[in-house]
Amino acid sequence: MNGKLNTVEKTGKTIDEAIELALAELEETRDRIDYEVLEVPSKGLFGFIGSKLARVRVTVRAIDPVVEARQFLVKVFEAMNIAVTMEKITHDDHVVINLHGEDLGVLIGKHGQTLDALQYLTNLAANREATERSRIILDVEDYRKRRAETLSRLAMRLADKVKRRGEKVVLEPMSPQERKIIHMALQNDYRIVTYSEGDEPYRKVVIALKNSSK
Repeated sequence: MNGKLNTVEKTGKTIDEAIELALAELEETRDRIDYEVLEVPSKGLFGFIGSKLARVRVTVRAIDPVVEARQFLVKVFEAMNIAVTMEKITHDDHVVINLHGEDLGVLIGKHGQTLDALQYLTNLAANREATERSRIILDVEDYRKRRAETLSRLAMRLADKVKRRGEKVVLEPMSPQERKIIHMALQNDYRIVTYSEGDEPYRKVVIALKNSSK
């Protein structure tokens, strides 16, 4: 875990004391660990001869990034005072958390900018201490799917316009994910070339005839 210990054995006068010593060394809290009692403390003869200390083995529980993401989002939604249910959809290389509820437009923002920002923060919180990173995609009522379909249709219409007029078209600034949708929508059009220009966060997609110069 980022170079930290994940298992230690400690002794103490009581089991709780041994656990607390282990937590201090691991720099963890009780909700993050599992422990095994290796020896129960005993006072021995006359209260001190042959007495034994408690000995425990404490192991840091593996962190599930998706669980961490959900816990982070719960806190965000509680702070915003909005009711949201979360649906997890697992894919080979990423996990989608689809958010459902009423009036969740505030979580989307203009062209998904708020949703992208929340997704970025969620990934930071989810993978902060995880041993294996997970890529988490946030969606709201399948907004991303609808937005992708809208952008693909827009790309097709603008490509037709470029072919009719012979002039390139410059789209409004988009996120890297949305620019990729435009590029993918037109990648098989042999008459059209797409490329991006400008600097983030104002980078734009350009649609042009393949034989025209940039």
